[in-house]
Amino acid sequence: MENSNLFLNSKSSQERQKWLIVGFDPGLTVGIAILDLSGNVIATKSCKEMARAEVIKFIISHGKTVLIATDVYPVPKNVRKLASTLNSKIYSPSKTFTVSSKTELVDSYLNEISSNNYPGNAHERDALAAAIKTYKHYQKKLQQIERRTEKLGLAPEEVDEVKSMVIRDRPITSAIDDVLKIPEGKDDLEVQIEEMENNIEFIDEEKLKGIEEAAIKLKHKIKSQERQMSYLKKKNKLLKKDVRHYKKKTSRLEDKIEKLHYEYSKDILRKKEISSKVSLIKGLQEKYTQERVLREKLEENLRSMKEIRVMELSEKAVPVKIIESFTREKIKEAMDYWTIKKGDVVLLSSSEGGGSQTASMLINMGIKAAIFVDKMSHPAEEEFEKSMVPVLDANKIDLEIIDEFAVIDKDILDKEIESWKTRVENRRNKEEKKQLLKMIDEYRAHRRRPSNGD
Repeated sequence: MENSNLFLNSKSSQERQKWLIVGFDPGLTVGIAILDLSGNVIATKSCKEMARAEVIKFIISHGKTVLIATDVYPVPKNVRKLASTLNSKIYSPSKTFTVSSKTELVDSYLNEISSNNYPGNAHERDALAAAIKTYKHYQKKLQQIERRTEKLGLAPEEVDEVKSMVIRDRPITSAIDDVLKIPEGKDDLEVQIEEMENNIEFIDEEKLKGIEEAAIKLKHKIKSQERQMSYLKKKNKLLKKDVRHYKKKTSRLEDKIEKLHYEYSKDILRKKEISSKVSLIKGLQEKYTQERVLREKLEENLRSMKEIRVMELSEKAVPVKIIESFTREKIKEAMDYWTIKKGDVVLLSSSEGGGSQTASMLINMGIKAAIFVDKMSHPAEEEFEKSMVPVLDANKIDLEIIDEFAVIDKDILDKEIESWKTRVENRRNKEEKKQLLKMIDEYRAHRRRPSNGD
């Protein structure tokens, strides 16, 4: 019976416990939330001024901890100490959660798994949010393990063991092999059998019964080992099948990548060629537009010049070439457009900006007369009078606008020019007479002064 108890104790020590993800919210009031490695909510708890020993006792009563989760960044000192005591990894977010994000995460997750285990307060909510966030981080990997181990028929505890190893950075295949591995060396049962064989001469009925029981247990163990070997063979076969599948898949993907790369290169070249042709077409269109505008402008100019030429040959009408404003730029534009020459009459639509220098430009062209719409500046008017170039008021003469130029009756123009010259000459004569009288008065005044010798 003593040997049987030893066997039972050995078997009990080898039983696997549930592995846990523990969300921990430290502070004056401690919050704890526990999830298993399948994402189920196992327990939540909060307590004011809860000692670390009580926290550890509560956690280990539900299983072994593989991950300690926190919702705070950087990781608090209390969390590090708890993880060290439980020999667990720590998972923390890259930044501290907001209250709204924690509430939304907990509510959506509990609805997703149809759980009624809602947190009782903010501390339990924070701990549960940290645990859920951690589980979500590992979820794909844990589900992959479940799919892999399902083919091998492992017990839930064994699957949990594999998950805990993978979380601790073991490869999945290595972890599965470790769980299925047959222990080396002699166990307690074999030692018992050897002792019985050595003392076979002292065997009585009670000992014989014990040997038979040990043999039965050994047979059970052999069957278990055979089952494990069968699992390993099955697993090996599946892995070989997976290798072949992935090789084929890899080959197909490589072919697809090569084809896509070729198509992508062709597409880039085609787009470059199209872009180049589009740019060329746009350039030609712009050039065509510019040439068309220039041609229309030249045609209009030619038509106007022809009309002006006809009028110049006529004895009754005189063409008047229009200048937009009395500035250097507009005068130069009109010179290029109209080819203003000696004897031409010009109309200034605006006298703004005009002075003695702009007046000199028109005078140097040898114009016959300048017609102004508004009041001219005094320096410009003096410059025209000095060179005896008539300045006429457009509002006092009968001027007809035709397209881009104006027309005036030759007789009216000649009459206005003569009238202007007469006014200028009369004014000059008056000024000269006035100046002469002033000089005579000054001379007489000088003569009336007594000399120093009197």
